[in-house]
Amino acid sequence: MVPITPLTVALFATIVIGVAATLTAWRARPEPGSLPLFVMLAGQSWWSICLILQVRAMSLQAKIFWVDISWVGVVVIPVAWLAFALEYTGRDEYLKPRSLVAVSLIPALTIVLAFTGEFHDLLYRGSRLLVQNGSLRIDRTVGPWFWVITGYTYLLGLFGGIPILALLSSDARPFRGQSFALLIGTLTPWMSNVFFLLGIFDASSLDPTPVAFSVSGVAYLAAVTRFKLFGTSPSPTHRARRLVFTKMHDGAVVVDRHDTIVDMNEPATGVLGVSPVDALGTPAASIIPSYDDFPEHGALSAPLSIESDRGIDQYDVSVARIDDVHDRPIGRVISFHDVSSILRERQRLKVLNRVLRHNLRTEANLIAGYADLLADGDDARESRLIKERTQRIIDVGDKGRTVVDLFDEDWASVEPRDVETLLHSCVDSATQTHPDARILLGETPTNVGVSPVLKPVVTNLIENGIEHNSSDDPWVEVSARAADGVVELCVVDNGDGIGTYERRVLSRGEESPLEHGSGLGLWLVKWGVDIAEGSVRFENRQTRGSVVTVQVPTCRTTDDE
Repeated sequence: MVPITPLTVALFATIVIGVAATLTAWRARPEPGSLPLFVMLAGQSWWSICLILQVRAMSLQAKIFWVDISWVGVVVIPVAWLAFALEYTGRDEYLKPRSLVAVSLIPALTIVLAFTGEFHDLLYRGSRLLVQNGSLRIDRTVGPWFWVITGYTYLLGLFGGIPILALLSSDARPFRGQSFALLIGTLTPWMSNVFFLLGIFDASSLDPTPVAFSVSGVAYLAAVTRFKLFGTSPSPTHRARRLVFTKMHDGAVVVDRHDTIVDMNEPATGVLGVSPVDALGTPAASIIPSYDDFPEHGALSAPLSIESDRGIDQYDVSVARIDDVHDRPIGRVISFHDVSSILRERQRLKVLNRVLRHNLRTEANLIAGYADLLADGDDARESRLIKERTQRIIDVGDKGRTVVDLFDEDWASVEPRDVETLLHSCVDSATQTHPDARILLGETPTNVGVSPVLKPVVTNLIENGIEHNSSDDPWVEVSARAADGVVELCVVDNGDGIGTYERRVLSRGEESPLEHGSGLGLWLVKWGVDIAEGSVRFENRQTRGSVVTVQVPTCRTTDDE
């Protein structure tokens, strides 16, 4: 009977750990990488089982049998490792059946050579029994194919390690932990095999690689349990990035540092009217109109006109520079966003607004003139009502123009305004328009910049507080305060308040045929605050009037720089 040695105990422990890790991978199916990892761990366990049976065998033929049959597990491991690495990192497009068959040809041939070793000396040239430290050991002289499969195994291990190694620099902490555990689990047996083949340490003619699988099993179990290998997977990342480029709605073209087109997505073929076959490898200037006017980085100052079957299309063009790891430019991505319909709609709105304002004001002035003819007669009251309603029509037209200007202006390119100066300007303007009302300016911060779009916002809030005010002594107070990068503007009045109906329509963000606001003023306020990336809150005072609170982020003014 063969005595139980420390080596036997170590191999038994390796098998237990390996089987536990193998079952864990099996239960994780169908998570990306679970099946290849299961096959790899099964191969490691098989190799360890064959080694322990070989150690306990008492004859040369028995030991040769277990060595030869262990090759099944030996050659499965690198193939499964490569398949796992590709599937786990989202590169499973390389795992087509044809590719797997090609990768498995040399391992499959190795198994055949192992099982037919008595007819050739390609894998082993000879075998003999040795007695070392009181134990029988098999000593085999390797043949040329042994070094072929050894080099091939290391090559597959290297290819599989590259995508895993790349995850060490991932921004996601779980991916860094997973990749570290996987690399430890893979490198430990690989390095022990290298040391054995180089003769760095004496293993009594035994390859210590299966013993090192105990470390692999623990590392893989840590990757699965501690770092959630199959709960948080990077597999969608690689494909998603490509999917974003190919399926994005905007056209996108990639050029290298020599301005040659090297890639383009499907929408770009429609934008430029050219197929990828004709465009790739071609100078960008020969395909893209006005290419020489494009900035190195950033957006084109005006829409780009491109002729198509539909006529002339307009595109916003943006350019993003691509840098290598040393921050050296290696290319650019040029995107084309179709704004043709937006520009046409904007043009229609401008024409419609101009026509409506002109016609409204003309007809309203005509009505007001006829109303004046009634002012001295018995219909003086009706005349006054007609003129009031007429003025409301004119005001609606003016606010419509203000709304058009609000959306037509590129506010991001307009210099921020000092909030104190802006509020003074709003108060002065409203005081001239409504001299009978008290318009007060409360506490305001100094040297704090805000978006200039707030001027029509605050002006409309002041006018709303005065015009919708039946008090004998109408007043409006405007104040502001700044803290933590946010400016809070507060407009308080003693008017008639803002009805629940109006507030509900504004909070919903859209009108319907049955529910709609009474005018454009409050909508102008809401849209202006949205442009300033802020928020607005409408409330009524407990006594009388309303409180409107606007919160917007601060902006850096020229004086701050």
